[in-house]
Amino acid sequence: MAPATPQGHPAASDNDQIGPHPSFIQVAKPYIFEQKLQDSMIATGVTEAKEDNIRLQGVAWIDSVRKALQLPVRTYNTAVVYYHKFRLVHVDNEYSFIDAAAAALFTACKIEDTLKKSREILCAAYNLKLVPAEQLSPDDSLFESHSKAIIGLERLMLEASGFDFRSRYPQKLVMKLLKIYNVDRETVGKTAYSTSLDIYRTFAPLKQTTPAMAIACLELAARICQPQSDFLNDDRGLHYQRWSITREEVMGEFCSTETWLYLGAYSFLTETLLDLLDLYTHHRASTIVGQEHPLDTFIAIRITLNNEASKNKYPRYTGWIRKKPMTNGTKASNGTKDMKEPRESRDEHKSPPTPPPIGPISTNGARSRVGERGKDGTVRFMLDAERARLEKDTVAEYFKVEEEEYEVEVEIERERRKN
Repeated sequence: MAPATPQGHPAASDNDQIGPHPSFIQVAKPYIFEQKLQDSMIATGVTEAKEDNIRLQGVAWIDSVRKALQLPVRTYNTAVVYYHKFRLVHVDNEYSFIDAAAAALFTACKIEDTLKKSREILCAAYNLKLVPAEQLSPDDSLFESHSKAIIGLERLMLEASGFDFRSRYPQKLVMKLLKIYNVDRETVGKTAYSTSLDIYRTFAPLKQTTPAMAIACLELAARICQPQSDFLNDDRGLHYQRWSITREEVMGEFCSTETWLYLGAYSFLTETLLDLLDLYTHHRASTIVGQEHPLDTFIAIRITLNNEASKNKYPRYTGWIRKKPMTNGTKASNGTKDMKEPRESRDEHKSPPTPPPIGPISTNGARSRVGERGKDGTVRFMLDAERARLEKDTVAEYFKVEEEEYEVEVEIERERRKN
């Protein structure tokens, strides 16, 4: 039987937790796999069509305002990444996508040391719709309340990213690759650079490394402008060994755990290429490169990559773990399939919003809702996952509920009286 609660100690809660809350720990995640992204979208209750619409509109807003303020590309990269991470942990009906995009750009300006006031960002976005004679100044009272709301969202932006200020800039590596392979800068070069901007309209910056994104942009640009390029027809053309990856890894083969840890989670190129082709196939009007080339060009490239992936049995997504169906101990039947349909099944899981999978977790395994941070316990952010794991194991020893069972023989007095 369970021991009684000692005097002087707080009573056990519903989950049998004794003592103070062990607090929540959120470890910064520089890379997020596709499966985790889709789990977060299901947790927030957003459909695939709505998610694509809000994502593209928010990135387009950031890009237009960034150009109006003449901010560098690195600020655009950081702002879009913060915008994506913010939407993974916050339900869309809690905020406006314009507010989220403005807060992401405002936060990125501080991180990249290209400081802009929240009033200046809102004013630049407002003046885009007006002629020069009717434009307002940042000191106008129209931006007063909206400016305070953007400053309030800045804290949520930092919390959603885990206070991780590390950023990736594939444009710099794209320019170096153009010099290394001596390709035509007027055609392939400009297309590759524009593709490196369009790639941030997808979730690829959250999943892939800088070399993977840069090589994917260069290869796709070469397939569009110069399909007969030498480095496309030769497996050694792109020198994957120089980036510690092989063609098999580039096309989606899983590597061993030791190689994964040694390479620092080098991602695979096929996933990035197919993500870009999905963008150019379904949302050409929202991209830079998609408007410059016909749809048949992207479909032909898609067919070529699909044939190569099917021939070599390459997976579509990196690190996808297939979940076994709930069949109650029996074999799957009546069309029951493994959980390998990535985005098609998102509309069928319209459950109430739950704590997202990438949120903070406590030592007893409980997760904290994003909107209720600090209500049940302190939320702490860490960059070192190993340190967080060791602390979790150490603290968990003090929150174990120990139970003892006793067997006591009690002599029952026989009933002497007879009725």
